[in-house]
Amino acid sequence: MDTNRELNYRLFLQIEEEFKRTEIKSEFSYYDDIKLGNVEKVRENFAYIRQHYYEGKGVLSDQLLRNNQYHFAIGTGIIARMCIDGGMKHDIAYTLADIYVRECDRCSRPEDVIELTGAMMLDYAERMREIRKADSVSLHVRRTVEYIYKNLHESLTLQMAAEHEKLNPSYLSKLFAKEMHISVKAFILKAKITTAQNILLFSDFPISEIAASLGFSSQSAFTTAFRRLNGMTPMQYRNRYGNEHALHSLSEHNELLKQT
Repeated sequence: MDTNRELNYRLFLQIEEEFKRTEIKSEFSYYDDIKLGNVEKVRENFAYIRQHYYEGKGVLSDQLLRNNQYHFAIGTGIIARMCIDGGMKHDIAYTLADIYVRECDRCSRPEDVIELTGAMMLDYAERMREIRKADSVSLHVRRTVEYIYKNLHESLTLQMAAEHEKLNPSYLSKLFAKEMHISVKAFILKAKITTAQNILLFSDFPISEIAASLGFSSQSAFTTAFRRLNGMTPMQYRNRYGNEHALHSLSEHNELLKQT
């Protein structure tokens, strides 16, 4: 399928209509709040989302209800993956996503999907809050993890994290490695690459923009780090697992639901 002609046409229309997509940093800050179990912040975020739901969103279907359902399924998939990375068991995260996607499929009005979005976001956030409460990680390490996820757009270092916690870098390094079983540097890189995977899967942002938004010094530095952890380049990852595959899978899933 040659998408260049359609892509150029749609990009032209977006310019003509002065359409601007939601920035990566803004979009994923919502997901980070869910992952960190910040329930009150998630509730506050949804109050804003409810009022501005269609701003910065692409059109996935000419039918408004189906358009909202597609966005719901994609967003739920991202949130499930983010929560798994934050400590939720994968079978719980994915099964919960299945439950909400099935519920979304039953919605008969576009506004019902919007309200379900808020319920889904809060459900995941509340579960993540409980997971974090049960976690034995110390306050310093927990706040360092939060600091890292909140500042993925920066060129983060151990020194920066230590200054944020007002700790000696050597002490924080040892404490973090003891409790998280990974170094601060490796955790930062893993968090950036995991976020990059989600962006590649569920958006069409240029790779250069993804690299810049995650604090990499260059696109080549991002590509090198990504390949080291995934065994393939960001473009290869997107081509193999990206938007078209996700939407195709969603279509098949909806057809299956109609048969049950």
